[in-house]
Amino acid sequence: MLIAQITDTHIKLPGKLAYQQVDTARMLRDCIGELLTIDPQPDLVVHTGDLVDFGLPEEYEHLKSILTPLTAPILAVPGNHDAREAMHKAFAAEGYLPSHGFLQFAVELGPLCIVGLDTVVSGQGGGELCAERLAWLDATLSERPHRPTLVLMHHPPFLTGIGHMDSIGLAGRDGFAAVMCRHAQVQAILCGHVHRPTYALVGGRRAMICPSPAHQVALDLRGEGPSAFRLEPPGYMLHHWQGGQLVSHVAVVGNWPGPFPFFAASGQLID
Repeated sequence: MLIAQITDTHIKLPGKLAYQQVDTARMLRDCIGELLTIDPQPDLVVHTGDLVDFGLPEEYEHLKSILTPLTAPILAVPGNHDAREAMHKAFAAEGYLPSHGFLQFAVELGPLCIVGLDTVVSGQGGGELCAERLAWLDATLSERPHRPTLVLMHHPPFLTGIGHMDSIGLAGRDGFAAVMCRHAQVQAILCGHVHRPTYALVGGRRAMICPSPAHQVALDLRGEGPSAFRLEPPGYMLHHWQGGQLVSHVAVVGNWPGPFPFFAASGQLID
């Protein structure tokens, strides 16, 4: 099973640029164009939040129009830039989101279970996994103790060292890690929010932040580093479940030179 992960697309109203600089719609179209060239094609696309920039219904309409070329099913969790009601309305036809409350779900697809968490605190940049959400996660995982599982969430459950992002990070990290310790079937925790590839172990499970197909948060590990982004190469991730193991790749979007051969037609390494 091949899963493509995109995150932090921040789609705005048609014609508007994020932060007056980033054409997030064009960059998402470029990313989807690359996804459509993959062989084999992804069986599933997951989006780990900040689908749009201001949570407007019209932004979700714009997003859905950009996603139209994808033929694989899409599962999405909300980020701090999303609005639950508008997001639910946009994705209601897909049938996996609950009709009210936290936008959390568990979907069994092929050999895997995909569990989506809602870490949003309305009106705030930071996220939270409160007692109610953690109890739901623990119970949901307890129902499927032997099924390999991926957990989707927007806010990463660890500190990244990027100060301004950690200041709007996740409350309830310790409780989440305790849940992870109890459920060995969790193969990976797939996150967004930080706009750059970052990895950690949480409760013995690997947690991975996916790069954005738009702008990346500047890599600045000074405690008081400014809140800033860079137009570094955009990206996405591919997660390949095969032979009982999950292997994850970071892919860069763009028309880069190559591929070039390592070996000549004679079979000799090119010198």
